[in-house]
Parts: sequence; C-alpha cells; structure tokens
Amino acid sequence: MTTLTDPPKESFRLSMLLYDTRYRSTTIQVVALLGFMLGAAWLINNVIVNLAVAGKTFDYGFLKESSGYDINQKLIAYNSQSSHMRAAVVGLMNTLLVAVMGCIAATIIGVIIGVLRLSKNWVISRLAAVYVETLRNVPVLLWIVLIMAATSHQLPAPKDFRGDNPAATMKVFDSVAITNRGVYLPEPLFSRGLGDLPVFPDKESKACQAFYNPDGTPATAKLAKFCGTFQISIDLVAILAVLFAGLITSKLIKTRADQIQKDTGIRPVTWYSRLAVVFLPTLVVLYILGFYLGYPELKGFNFKGGIHMRSSLLALWVALSLYTAAFIAEIVRAGIMAISKGQSEAAAALGLRQNRIMSLVVLPQALRVIVPPLISQYLNLTKNSSLAIAVGYMDITGTLGGITLNQTGRELETVLLLMLVYLIISLTVSSVMNYYNERTKLKER
Repeated sequence: MTTLTDPPKESFRLSMLLYDTRYRSTTIQVVALLGFMLGAAWLINNVIVNLAVAGKTFDYGFLKESSGYDINQKLIAYNSQSSHMRAAVVGLMNTLLVAVMGCIAATIIGVIIGVLRLSKNWVISRLAAVYVETLRNVPVLLWIVLIMAATSHQLPAPKDFRGDNPAATMKVFDSVAITNRGVYLPEPLFSRGLGDLPVFPDKESKACQAFYNPDGTPATAKLAKFCGTFQISIDLVAILAVLFAGLITSKLIKTRADQIQKDTGIRPVTWYSRLAVVFLPTLVVLYILGFYLGYPELKGFNFKGGIHMRSSLLALWVALSLYTAAFIAEIVRAGIMAISKGQSEAAAALGLRQNRIMSLVVLPQALRVIVPPLISQYLNLTKNSSLAIAVGYMDITGTLGGITLNQTGRELETVLLLMLVYLIISLTVSSVMNYYNERTKLKER
C-alpha cells in the first residue's frame, strides 16, 4: 500500500528574487524605490551644500516683507506697501480668474465648433475646420500678443467718448465702455452692506487698525500678525450661502420627483418650484442688502467706477479660450463620431428632431469619451496662463515667480512655492473632473 505525500517545498534562495515570478515584481519595485530615494537624497544634499556655499538659508520669512511694487489688475485691496505674501495671493487670484473664465469660454466655443464640424452643410463644416486648423497650429503666445495689439490699437481711447458728438459711445444702455485700456462694466454695490470680515485684514485698512493701539503696537498679537493678507466680504458670503442652500433644496426636490416617478410612473412638474427656491431667497437677500449697480463714468482722462477688465486680461482670456477651444472641438467631434449611427437613426425613427437627438441621445453617451481628454485641456489652459507676463498681466508667475523672485533673490523658495501652487491647482481640477466623469459614465453590469 502506497501513501501519497506532498513534494518537499523548495528552500528560499537569493536567485529566486530575479528568476522566480513570485518575487521578481517585488524586487524590481524595491530597487526602483531605493533608487528614487537615493536620487532625492542626492538632490537635497546638493541643494544644502550649494546654499551653504552661497551663504544662503532656506527661509520664507521674506513673504512678510513689503513688496514695493504695484499690480495693475487685482481682485482684493493691494498697494506697494503690502507684503510679498499678499502680492502672491493677488497673483494667484488673477491666475484662477483667467483659468476659470477661459475654461468656461473654451468649453462653450469648443462644443459649438465640434458640432458644426459634423454639420451636413459643407460651408459651415469647412469654416469650422479652418478655425480648428488655424488656431491650434499657431503658438498660443502669438495669439496672445496679436489680440493684445489689436485691442490696444483698434479700440477707441477714453478721450473719444468725450464731447457732444463723440467718436465712440458706451454700449448696453450706456453701462459698458469698451476702450483700448480695457472694458469697464457695471459694478455690484450694496447700500446696506454688512461690510468685510477681517479674517486676514490689510495693514492699511480700517479693519486692521482695530488690532493696533494708537501708538502702533499690536493690541491683539494673534490677529495682528496676519495683517497684510485679505478680507472676506460678508455680503458675498451671505449671497453664496443662500444660493448654495437653494441649489441643495432644488436637488432634493428633483430627487423626490424622481422617486415619485419611479413609484407611480407619473412625474410631477417641479421646474417652477426648483427655480423659486434658488432665485427667490437670493433676490430677497439682495434686496435686504440694498443691491444696485455702479456704472463707470468718464472723469478726467479715464473712466472711473465700475469693474475694469484691462486689455491684458481680455487678450489673455480671449486667446487662451479660442486656442483651447480648437482642441476641445476635435475632442467633441471624436466623441460624437464614437457613437454608433444606429443610435441617431433609432432616435430619428421615434420622431425626434436633430437638435434633440444631439442633446438627448448623442452627447450624453459621448461624454464618456469626451471628459477624460477634456481634463488635459483644462490643465493646459491653466498652465498656459503663465504666459500672461508677455502682455503685462500680473498672475502668480509674474508676481511670486517674477518680481518677488528678482527683488528677494529667493529663487529656490519662490520656485518651489510656485510649483506647489500649480500642482495643487492641477490636482484639484483633475480630481473634480474625474469625479464628474465617474458620475456621468454609463453604469455597466
């Protein structure tokens, strides 16, 4: 009678780390990690040695020093006596402003051009193709400079708006002035506003003076040390809070309507209630705050009041939007073409018109193809905004990575901080769009 036994297990040998598939992948990963750590250690040691030779230290204390330069386009209070930190915040807000505006405009233009490229009308499709091929095959820097030159030389000067028979007039019920120095728009104001919340008040502001004694010594040290950064408008916070609450309530109404439709097969009419919960509370808050518009007026040699969008901002925004829209148009076209023609034919057989087929059948399915490469275009637009210095628009590259770097000589600190800012922006955009992609993609078994 024979007895079956398991074969003896092979003892571990060092050669198995390379020749045994059970250990090879782990070995390669460990070696790669050690190589990366050794390379990082060498770089850090090299930086420390070079800083010691140059007699420098790694310190961000310069951010508290006075900047000594002005910024033409700013969203918060700033002057030449403000700190380098405040200048960096102003530059960051300028970067985010042009990035958000550019992404919105590029998406709208890109979707329209991408759909027009598939038009059955030969002239329309060829014109859309000319737009795409012309815009995307010329460097974006040239478009920025070209648009800046066009706006500076072709648009009327403020003096052309003066006189009984002026050469130029304001647009949109005399509320918008388009000049070679930029565009002046109505400014939202509040006659009964709640003021500003001095979270990080400016050293020159009245809010910050409350943290100091008459002799100039800090009265509240923990708060006074933050002076030189920014304030938060309570009016804006109140409006956004009410608007956000209205959007959440509108979402809940929609969810309830979906459940009723699922249970009974009948969908209640909810569009009026959803609009009401969003807009009515917001309008009430605006009325309580005394909302009104402040119009720009020609005083002296220039317009005063209103929102001033400088020519540099407009040139950068338009150029980045048109350039990125050319790439988005091709992404949209490819996404639509990826959908089977049978989907459109089936929708047409049900009696749907072409515009309804595109909005209800084709585009929702094409989103799973469009969104992933669309993320890259948003990131490219944000990073291309660093070309703003070419037309004098002071973004974070022009402030922190430009004037601040040259004045302080802290090239390592400023460059590392600049890289960190762009990394955080890129990761945030990527995370938001990936979340949207997960929510919109088709659910498969």
